[in-house]
Amino acid sequence: MCRSIKTLRPPMTPEVHDEDIRAAALQYVRKISGFRAPAAHNREAFDAAVDAVAAATGALLADLTVRGTPAAH
Repeated sequence: MCRSIKTLRPPMTPEVHDEDIRAAALQYVRKISGFRAPAAHNREAFDAAVDAVAAATGALLADLTVRGTPAAH
């Protein structure tokens, strides 16, 4: 689907920063919406979607348990 989005969970990416999560969310929303940059009348919806996807991604990564790696909690 979005080949430019990299895997963010350990051990694939040992250290994930908020910028990594935001970049992945932005790529996802761009792909789904079909807009690289939305028009002014769509900016609010676009930005809200990026925020929601980033929050969901952060929650997912925080809750995942990957066997063979130490817990991050």
